Amino acid sequence: MEDWTGILRLEAEERNGKTVAKNVYFQGAFKVMRPIYHDDSGQVCYYILNPGGGYLDGDRYQMKISLREQSRLTLTTQSATKIYKTPNKPAYQETEITLKKGSYLEYITDPLIGYQDARYIQKTVIRMEKGATFLYSDIVTSGWSPDGAQFSYDLLQLISEIYIDDELVVFDHFKLNPSSQTIDSLGFMEGFTHLGSMIVVGDQVNSDLLDRLYHAVHEETKEFKIGLSLLPVSGLIIRILAHSTQTIEKIQTKCHHIINQEFFNKPPSFLRKY
Repeated sequence: MEDWTGILRLEAEERNGKTVAKNVYFQGAFKVMRPIYHDDSGQVCYYILNPGGGYLDGDRYQMKISLREQSRLTLTTQSATKIYKTPNKPAYQETEITLKKGSYLEYITDPLIGYQDARYIQKTVIRMEKGATFLYSDIVTSGWSPDGAQFSYDLLQLISEIYIDDELVVFDHFKLNPSSQTIDSLGFMEGFTHLGSMIVVGDQVNSDLLDRLYHAVHEETKEFKIGLSLLPVSGLIIRILAHSTQTIEKIQTKCHHIINQEFFNKPPSFLRKY
């Protein structure tokens, strides 16, 4: 096995209407809290913990999540992911998710904060069977530096691949390299400081749901820009450019509520963190 800073393995299954862990293993600077059930739906929630407080030079993390048929799981981080200075080697995180037919995973991550001179690469591979449902959201901030300068990190690169029945259906590649890019230009941050993304893949997604989301969040305002698109398969993607984490969280939460009402006729759980 490669030298990993932190390893997490989590396999869940449905038992008598309730999702429970079949196998849980973690090692190094990766842990999960005990399972939490926010309501009587049987859906379980796990919080991912990083005892080290952030990612350091050369850190390598690996996570594997597997859901069996009909299991439903919420996976979320405990707090923002902080990438500190990486003078020698980028921090790296690799995630592999396997979803069996009828399963549902919502993977809700807190903001990603690149500190000055930080480099971070993240690769996420989702392998779904047809009939599974996947919801993912993230927020990328302008980072942190001692003098308050924005975009002082060196590299943030997020790669996502989604397969349905072993066929690649979504490839999403987001890369910010402020030293060689005009961050304010069209196609990058366009004068905004934060970028939010939400991807939903599942048989329930259609143009009517996209229209409902658009009408719920579309506002003539200078606080944010938003784009919503259907994917080539039954799925959609939402991009939000804004000036604060709170603005993006508000929009993502509103979309999450609509999606959960459509899929399960109930609101999502409130993930209290601050």
